[in-house]
Formats: sequence, C-alpha cells, structure tokens
Amino acid sequence: MSEQEQPPPRMRGFERLLTVWVLLCMGAGILLGRIAPGFARSLDGMTLDVNGAPVVSIPIAICLFFMMYPIMVKIDFGEVVAAGKSARPVLLTLFVNWCVKPFSMLAIAGFFLGTVFLHFIGPEATDLVKPPFGLDLQVGARYGAGQVVLYEGARLLEIPLWRSYLAGCILLGIAPCTAMVLVWGDMARGSAGHTLVMVAINSLAMLVLYGVFGGWLLGVGRLPVPWQALLVSISIYVALPLVAGFLSRRWIIATRGEPWFRAKFLHVLAPVTIGSLLLTLVLLFSFKGDTILSNPMTILWIAVPLVIQTLLIFAVTYGLARVVRLRYADAAPTALIGASNHFEVAIATAVMLFGLSSGAALATVVGVLIEVPLMLLLVRFCLKTRSWFPSPETATPAEAGTH
Repeated sequence: MSEQEQPPPRMRGFERLLTVWVLLCMGAGILLGRIAPGFARSLDGMTLDVNGAPVVSIPIAICLFFMMYPIMVKIDFGEVVAAGKSARPVLLTLFVNWCVKPFSMLAIAGFFLGTVFLHFIGPEATDLVKPPFGLDLQVGARYGAGQVVLYEGARLLEIPLWRSYLAGCILLGIAPCTAMVLVWGDMARGSAGHTLVMVAINSLAMLVLYGVFGGWLLGVGRLPVPWQALLVSISIYVALPLVAGFLSRRWIIATRGEPWFRAKFLHVLAPVTIGSLLLTLVLLFSFKGDTILSNPMTILWIAVPLVIQTLLIFAVTYGLARVVRLRYADAAPTALIGASNHFEVAIATAVMLFGLSSGAALATVVGVLIEVPLMLLLVRFCLKTRSWFPSPETATPAEAGTH
C-alpha cells in the first residue's frame, strides 16, 4: 500500500487529549503562581540576562532541553543533508516568514487594536515605555506617536496604549519559531531533517533580519539589533539539544546497535517531550499568571488578532505548499513553522526595548497563551489532510526532491 493510500497516522491516546492537558497545566501554573508567589518569583528570577533583559529562563531552558532532546536524537543527519538539497520548501518558508507574515501581523493587529477594539482599550489610554536607545530626548519632546515625560525621576516615552500592544504583536510577527516547531513537526509526522534545516535557516535569517524588520515596522528608527539575545537564545534552545542529540545518537548506536536504539532507547524517550512541554507550561503560567488574571479583557483584545494571524499564515503556507506540490512530510512543518512564533525572543526583546511592565511585553505573553492550544489544533488538521499532498510514489523526481 502506498503512502497516499494509507490512512493518516492516528495520535496516541494521550496525544488525543493533549489540548485538555495543556489547558489543565495552564490553570495549574496560574494557581501555583497565586498559591506560592514567592516560589514562582524565585524560579522566574533564575535567568541569563543580556543588556538587563532576561533572555533565557534557566528553569524553562532545562524543560525545553528535555522537550527538544528526544526529537534531536531521532534525527538521521543523512536525512538533513538530503532535505537541504530541496530548495522549494526552504524558499517557501523564507517567503512566508519574511515577505508575508510581518506585514500581515502589522495589518491585522493594527486594524483590530487601533480600530475594532480601540473603544474597549481606551482611545486616551497611554503606556509608559523606555525611550529608544541612543537618543537623548528631553522632557516634552515628541518622538513618533509619543511624548517624553518625567516619571518617578526617569524620562519615559508616553505612547497610546494600543500602539504599545501593537508593538508586542509586531515583535511576535517577526520572530518565526526556531525551537518549538520541532515538537509540532514531530507530532504532525513531518520530516525531521527538513524541519531542522528550516530551523537552522530561520535562526540565521533572524540574526540578519530581526532588527531590520523591527526597526522598520515599529517605526522607532533606531531599534537595536538584539544580536546577543538572539545568539544566546538560539544556542540554548536549539544548538545545545542538537549537539547532545547528535553525539549521544552516534555513541549509543556505536555501542548498543541501531535496533536497540530504535526499539528500546527511543521507546523510553517517547513520553519525555510531551511531559516536558506540560511542565514548561506550568512554569510559564506560574510566572505570568498574575499578568493574565489582572488583564482578562485586554488578553482577549490582543488574542483575537494573534489567533487570526496564526490561522491566516498557516492557511496561506499550507495552500501554497499544495500548489507547488510539496510532499506532506515537508508541507506540514513548513506551514507550522510559519504559523508559530519564537515567543521567548519576542518577550525578551519587548522587555529590553519597552520595559517589563509595558503593553508590548504583555502582548508577547499573550503569544504564549494562545500558541500551544492553537498549534495542537493545527497539528490535528495536518494529520487529517495528509491525502491532499502527493506521496513519494506518485510525485515526480522534482516534486519528491531527494527523499
């Protein structure tokens, strides 16, 4: 039976209820933050900082390592080399992530926050954010949509609150996912080699384009490129589990053989990724629960454009992947990487540029709130639509690539 004729792989029993477990873990995290706020703050304070901004949470980094390692150790690097020779999925990823996604986020978030929900947010509501780096602005000076004011002895930029939320949405829109997408791609039964190639290319693209697009779309003119933050984040979240997976895979296969590696070792690791994902959510929401509970309606106003943006980008990418006749194993991770965001980098950049208590930082936290449940739904959709794409048996050599 060809791949095209086979039924889509069904999610395991635990995975089928994963959305429920995710919501329960979010609730447990918020409850933990309320019951033991000192414990949550202590864990949240364990960070690696760059320019005063908490770029990497050490507890989250540990959880993400165990989330990513089981995926990395399964990767056959011969598959990575083959995936790198197939240009179309890579070009599609770059096109959507940098030619479509930033501008659709600006348009959608600007429309909803600046028009549809402006009455609820408050047309006169303002936010105090850090002034742009490198500018010596005096009190009373205007800059962009804001004005410099003196607050508790510090010069801050007072801007419309909805624009602060918009800034956080933009920072999410220009931060394509480079870590969690490996989890989504694995759950969707996508090509691990192809996903890893796209993660590597996205990581390099972010180093070059993040500051350029951020400065352009935010309109602040002198947005600093967060090189150190990006390098530290990518090294911790992607490179470390990748190297550990590569080295341990080689050692285990050399000492115990590939049959033992696949039958025994991978079987033991199977629940580790999902367990680490759920623990990560408990920690994240124990850190950010107060912020969410104190702004319930604001969370809704911000979440609406983020959800629409995610679904739109997924639909555009998945549709284009079908038009150019990618195989499913490449199409699914290509669409998922476009739909998801690197919220760790977005949060760190929002804190570094605008301040921890800014509306921009709050908007990036909402990105965490919607990301996991929404991506799980899209993974389910991918699995149910595998038959939309050509199988390797029916694809032409150009369509099948080198796989």
